[in-house]
Amino acid sequence: MAERFHRPDGSIGQVHPLRVLEDDGRVLLAWLPAGTPIIGSRLADGRLMRDAPLEQRFRIPRVAVPDFWHGASTLRRIPEDEWSSVWWFFDLEGRFKNWYVNLEIPLGRTPGAVDRIDGVLDVVVERDGSWRWDDEDEAEAALEVGRLTLEQFDRLRAEGERIGALAERGAYPFDGTDTDFRPDPGWPAPELSPRSGEGSAPARR
Repeated sequence: MAERFHRPDGSIGQVHPLRVLEDDGRVLLAWLPAGTPIIGSRLADGRLMRDAPLEQRFRIPRVAVPDFWHGASTLRRIPEDEWSSVWWFFDLEGRFKNWYVNLEIPLGRTPGAVDRIDGVLDVVVERDGSWRWDDEDEAEAALEVGRLTLEQFDRLRAEGERIGALAERGAYPFDGTDTDFRPDPGWPAPELSPRSGEGSAPARR
């Protein structure tokens, strides 16, 4: 299984292979350890997105490149019809750090993948339930150039507010569930399928 992030034109921007832990067709719980090979994305001129000035980041075309998942290992809860996925961040020693809520536009599934558009705007939830917005400046820049529509932006913000309210109450998934998760040390890293970077998003519902 993979989580694929599409560009607004339907082309594939990033692909993250996942080890499935639970999947009932509505909610996927999966694992992505640090160091896993992924399909990443760079600006067409070779720079990382964050190396470009903010006013350029969403104006320059992007290309898919082989990469690795850097930093924290993530346990991901991806609900089929919600505009977010919740990522548990674990450090390299396997200790839980915090939650990162990736705000996303759901596109449904294709065989072997859940398909989303990254919403640019994100939410960081700390262990004590406090939360904050992340990448607000990038989301506003994306809105300015049409990478996001105003309707999408408003819905993503509403989803972030909903998530924040859950965090403040200490409600699931911010109630300590799975903060003690430990992967089987014998698990191999998830693998990209040969055609995981091909195709387009499923029809919008």
